[in-house]
Amino acid sequence: MSAMNPKHERRSTSGRRRVRTVRKAVFPAAGLGTRFLPATKAQPKEMLPLVDKPIIQYGVEEALAAGCDQIIIITGRGKSAIEDHFDTSYELETMLEEKGKHDLLRIVRQISDMIHVAYVRQKEALGLGHAVLTARELVGDEPFAALLADDVIDAKVPCLKQLIDVFDEKQCSVIATQVVEGTAISAYGVIKAKQVPGTGGRLYEVLDLVEKPKLAEAPSNLAVIGRYVLTPTVFETLSNIKPGTGGELQLTDGLRGLLQKEKMYAYVYEGRRHDTGDKLGFLKATVEFALKRDDLGGEFRQYLKGLKI
Repeated sequence: MSAMNPKHERRSTSGRRRVRTVRKAVFPAAGLGTRFLPATKAQPKEMLPLVDKPIIQYGVEEALAAGCDQIIIITGRGKSAIEDHFDTSYELETMLEEKGKHDLLRIVRQISDMIHVAYVRQKEALGLGHAVLTARELVGDEPFAALLADDVIDAKVPCLKQLIDVFDEKQCSVIATQVVEGTAISAYGVIKAKQVPGTGGRLYEVLDLVEKPKLAEAPSNLAVIGRYVLTPTVFETLSNIKPGTGGELQLTDGLRGLLQKEKMYAYVYEGRRHDTGDKLGFLKATVEFALKRDDLGGEFRQYLKGLKI
């Protein structure tokens, strides 16, 4: 495999600085989804629907809205449904056209026409860092985004677009972060950072990262969320780290190595995050997205009000 196209750069008006842009988005989607068994025994967890749209499509649409036009999905065994979803379905389209169901036909065609998608097979589930490293040849020598589909973020300005705006200015890796209070912080990667003046408390320069610390050992209450804009140097650092527990390569370790070479920023994004990799989070997201729908929200809200809870 080779890079999908030459690296995207543009010269500033002064002609001195080469400004890199982000056009590729990587989606690690090779996990087994054991928390949703038996539903995920024969289908990928990324294809579980929030109302009527699979989880991963929310992330792909976010990447598209943020300016990415090339999607790289890291798949594994049993993930062919993801490829089928973003592919053309000639039989279904023909049937819908013959029956005059043009609204549904338009929805189906929008999915396959949405964006260019490439796939890389991760033969073994060796960690998030390994999944990102698997995309190296398709990404090439250019900055890229990485999105964890489980984190569905509802925001007026797409979360990834917020990060890319910071990257465009700083030309350094940027990770999404949110404030997490109490013992829940131990479920996240956590940053040690210093606030960048004049940013309203949203932008931080990252000094260190710690994976799932105990509350007493957490360097801050700023948790790393599943959105990253990374420079290609991260591939070098991921290649040089040693596997951790279970023989997995941790992305956090790769980011710590990246910090030794380049600056990195964290941005407290604006928006509401839903952890759809968790059963309760998935249920909450389903309810909230349904309530926002023009075609479902009113009747669904009345139904919920009528429940004897």
